[in-house]
Amino acid sequence: MESRERPQPRAKPASTILTPSDPAKVQWEAQQVQLAIARRAYELFEARGREHGHDWEDWCRAESELLRPVSVAISQSHDRVRVRANVLGFSDNELRVSIEPHCITILGRKDVSAPEIEGSKNVYIDLSPDTILRVVELATEIVPEGARVELQGGMLRLELPKAVKHATKAQLKAA
Repeated sequence: MESRERPQPRAKPASTILTPSDPAKVQWEAQQVQLAIARRAYELFEARGREHGHDWEDWCRAESELLRPVSVAISQSHDRVRVRANVLGFSDNELRVSIEPHCITILGRKDVSAPEIEGSKNVYIDLSPDTILRVVELATEIVPEGARVELQGGMLRLELPKAVKHATKAQLKAA
């Protein structure tokens, strides 16, 4: 007689609640990343012999060299906007999330350091960029103070309450 074992449910990875960062500080850090992209795009322009007409190509190539791509999914119900962003490989202390009424900025910088092993020389090789910068424009106004941000298994989950729109006197009279 064959024994039939029930498959064990997978344990969910632990989640961490993140506190949203000050938008002004995140914007300043994001500007530093954008300056690095601009410098790299200019280097590409110079390497081509300063040939004009390839500015978007240079910028996109610089972004792809310096930034790790972040896929984002947005859904909404009548009272909430939900945003999911794949930030696999980044820990909670390497991420900054800024939440504004119509915009979310996700900034991540990996701490890249190889541990010292006695008697050997370490060489760190990583083919992926160690920075993410993703700005998500929201079509619906949200209330930043009511946001919940959670990191679980490489997925950043944001639950954002929608702002309540108050009807104007003209709209109330028409109704």
